[in-house]
Amino acid sequence: MPDTGQARPADPMAEAFESQRDRLRAVAHRMLGSHADAEDVVQEAWLRLSRQDAAVAGDTAGIANLAGWLTTVVARISLDVLRTRRARTEVLLDDRLPEFVVTPDDGPAPEEDAVLADSVGLALIVVLESLRPSERLAFVLHDLFAVPFDEIGKILGRSTDAAKMLASRARRKVRATERPAGAGRERREVVQAFLAAARRGDFEELLRLLDPEVRLTVDTPTGEIVVLGATRVAAGARLSSGAGALGRAVLVNGLPGFVSWHQDGTPLSVLAFTVTEGRIAAITALTDPAKLARMNLPDPA
Repeated sequence: MPDTGQARPADPMAEAFESQRDRLRAVAHRMLGSHADAEDVVQEAWLRLSRQDAAVAGDTAGIANLAGWLTTVVARISLDVLRTRRARTEVLLDDRLPEFVVTPDDGPAPEEDAVLADSVGLALIVVLESLRPSERLAFVLHDLFAVPFDEIGKILGRSTDAAKMLASRARRKVRATERPAGAGRERREVVQAFLAAARRGDFEELLRLLDPEVRLTVDTPTGEIVVLGATRVAAGARLSSGAGALGRAVLVNGLPGFVSWHQDGTPLSVLAFTVTEGRIAAITALTDPAKLARMNLPDPA
């Protein structure tokens, strides 16, 4: 990666890369949701450009479209990272989730359904994490960075039409979170059914309510643990069903949620659910006692 700490002769290749750095970092961060991972991807892109540069005699003349070439490299590296994550059932992430804003949920008011996703933007962050790697790449590159579908298809090794279909599928999931008009009641019902099934230990019902590729993110005192897949999430929900003595429905950054307390009244956890197409696609759980103690939580119902 170019060293900007000391003056040295101008390096056209390094200058060209630096002109693209912010955009590349933005692409990688949207793809991966982690600033640390995005920096690593940009670093790897620089190393690959350096190796490419060695073959073209010290400049970037051998690359007809440097911005496009770098975008492709960053996208492919990011895709590999996403696929590796999904191949593992549990990973630890560096980035912390946004602060939760928790408000009582006393049932849907007509105007509330139209503004659920305007709160803080956690819903979009979580739903991006729930997308398949190929869906996320197609959506991020096309809808957020205007990369043509034929180029996206080449990155994925698929046809242009297949890339369009992946982006369309991802777009529907994102829009379901961003524009929940008329769906607030249905989302609450899905979450309530999930919580009831967890209390009963009804594994089959939990599986029915969870998207097969559901993502559970747990914010603990030592970091964020991510569990992937309906079977593992359902098993965990069944095992922890009796942990909370008190609980109530809430809205967490505009998402249907649930707060539980220990019998002594100290907070146990805050849960936020992302529901798309009638199933729970993501669950975000805050269990860090220090963070819970600082939050302005409603009283137990």
